[in-house]
Amino acid sequence: MTADVSDRARPPSLSASLLGAAHLGPGVAVTVLAGLLALAQDLSATRLVLVVSAVLAGQLSVGWSNDLVDLGRDRRAGRADKPLAAGAVPVRLVTACCAVAVAACVGLSLACGVVAGLVHLLCVAAAWAYNLGLKSTVWSWLPYAVAFGGLTVFVALAGDGRAPWWWPVGAALLGVGAHLLNVLPDLADDAATGVHGLPHRLGRRWIAPVATAVLLAGTAVVLLGGAPPTVVAVAAAVVALALAAVVVSGSGRRPFVAAVGIALIDAMILVAAR
Repeated sequence: MTADVSDRARPPSLSASLLGAAHLGPGVAVTVLAGLLALAQDLSATRLVLVVSAVLAGQLSVGWSNDLVDLGRDRRAGRADKPLAAGAVPVRLVTACCAVAVAACVGLSLACGVVAGLVHLLCVAAAWAYNLGLKSTVWSWLPYAVAFGGLTVFVALAGDGRAPWWWPVGAALLGVGAHLLNVLPDLADDAATGVHGLPHRLGRRWIAPVATAVLLAGTAVVLLGGAPPTVVAVAAAVVALALAAVVVSGSGRRPFVAAVGIALIDAMILVAAR
């Protein structure tokens, strides 16, 4: 029993802390979405690997840069959940890894084609702009719209094709909804460190309903553009509306979970309907 308690109390390894500083969860989610879109485009195995690798490198650079930019603020707020602020990983190591990720992202992106690569680098630049200051403004939603919408264009161009109009539009709405939901659990910490983006100006009461409206708009766009079988479209619409009702009338964490459910529906339709 004593050994078990000791194991649970053991601090995370350096590699785990390094990955934690990269915000690996959201980064992997975006990378998986890119991979699924690439599969939907019937990309060759080589091009699929290039696309996924480029997106992963870009996401790692975004995650590490976020914690590097916020380091002083996180330390003042006592953010023990942030490995860099808690001293669990050296600043120099994170800086070096971030630089390598940026270099890899540039090379891998351009290897997918010059135009496609430039589009992806624009997506990554938008995410960096968020980290560098836009997240504290009313325009905090814009980098998410650009990055998510542009991601679909990048994948399509990497396959020598054109993204259907509803891919970037639906993905942009998905990105804005994701931004609103992603901020919700950190409202108090963000307020303590001076971050006042669009979600913070909306306030806890309105974030989930606004995010739901945005995500439902995304659902409408992908259903209209993707034109899936009627049964699929009706089922998706019914489930999305039911989840929206939970957001509006639910309490506790149920509105947040329901809104995430709508986001997942949008993502699945975005990939499946082409």
